[in-house]
Amino acid sequence: MKITFLGGVGTVTGSMYLIRTNKRNILLECGLYQGKRDEAYARNHKIPVDIHRLNAVVLSHAHIDHSGNLPNLVKSGYDGPIYATHATQDLCGAMLPDSGRIHEGDVEYVNKKRLRKGQPPMEPLYTEADALRTLGYFVGVGYNRPVKIARGIRVTFLDAGHILGSAMVLLESEEREGVVRLLFTGDLGQPRLPIVRDPAPMPPADYLMIESTYGDREHPPIQDIQSQLADIVNTVAARGGRIIIPAFAVGRTQDIVYDLHQLTHEGRIPELPIYVDSPLAVNVTEVFRLHPDCYDSETREFLAESDSNDPFGFHRLRYVRSVEESKQLNETANPLIIISASGMAEAGRVQHHLKHAIGDPKNAVLITGWQAPYTLGRRIADEEPVVRIFGEEFERRAEVYTLYGYSAHADHTDLLTWATPQAHTVKTAFIVHGDPKPAQNLAEGLQKLGYNKVIVPQRGEKHTL
Repeated sequence: MKITFLGGVGTVTGSMYLIRTNKRNILLECGLYQGKRDEAYARNHKIPVDIHRLNAVVLSHAHIDHSGNLPNLVKSGYDGPIYATHATQDLCGAMLPDSGRIHEGDVEYVNKKRLRKGQPPMEPLYTEADALRTLGYFVGVGYNRPVKIARGIRVTFLDAGHILGSAMVLLESEEREGVVRLLFTGDLGQPRLPIVRDPAPMPPADYLMIESTYGDREHPPIQDIQSQLADIVNTVAARGGRIIIPAFAVGRTQDIVYDLHQLTHEGRIPELPIYVDSPLAVNVTEVFRLHPDCYDSETREFLAESDSNDPFGFHRLRYVRSVEESKQLNETANPLIIISASGMAEAGRVQHHLKHAIGDPKNAVLITGWQAPYTLGRRIADEEPVVRIFGEEFERRAEVYTLYGYSAHADHTDLLTWATPQAHTVKTAFIVHGDPKPAQNLAEGLQKLGYNKVIVPQRGEKHTL
């Protein structure tokens, strides 16, 4: 068995790994690389595998940095199966066409500028039509059900507890020396978060590929996060302001809605109007509703006790689809809460809400996740006094709050606790999906646990197992 690390190493984006075993080629993940525009377009455009010799694709979960380049793979000629859990398949049904529309819109905007400069037009990485065609190649697989994906090769999905449908991938290959077991964590979830189950225990494996997004950090207890959220809502509501929450459509939006539901039910915050203003988030939430089989026991108990059997719907909550209704929110009386994409405030309707709210000191912006450098979300999180939105400068008078405990990734202690049972049996552990510092920190932690050989690979490296 050979692994080529094509992406998702030395960084937390663009996950892609080629597995060569039994004369078969398996692509593990096909994520979009997200970075500076020109570099990202170049890296995403050319998929670094021989597509016509590819036998199968295996996908751990639906986040765009893991799934987002699948339509380009299909556009480039791939017509084989894409294995994923049923919930991941359904999430990709909403997310990949939305991604295609974004690529088309971005290129349309760029081409207007290129036309004025006399430059030739660019083509989108892929279109909505490419994404819709890709959905036909998905093969849904249940958790804990081994499935043969090629001669002598089987895959089992184990619950990763990251987002709805997220999975660890256990790949077993029948080779001359016996069965070789490679375990890929995908993105391992933070235990104790609401809605989805905690990660499954680590199974026996010969080789491990483990993510390291938060390999050098610790998360605060979720109870502290809920209390802080209640304090923020009460403070802003008391002064008659509105709270704008930039949030990713998958996972983060549903977590915040669930907590607001619970806090309202318990009487810890007033019954404010709450709006989810993101067409993708609305569609994704419908997928969450379709999969109560993925809910944890705490969520089931809360639903049994509350006046609603829907964790994402209560009488003060409204989901916004139309542009007209979205615009009306800027004229709606305070206090209220608006949750809107994108999570880093770089695109989407949230920019319009920020434009109208950021200059009023009664209002607040709540940042709930890591913000990449140079993004609008990062500038707000850094509390810069002036921010640029749609090319205009606005004085930031709104108060800024940050709650980073909503991360769906396991932290340093969670990762090591999960990895402890197989510390003396795994032959080699590869640290992936992390910036250099957290990756190295996790590597040192695994070595202290007793892992014999730990490697932090670089992009393009090849290793024979």
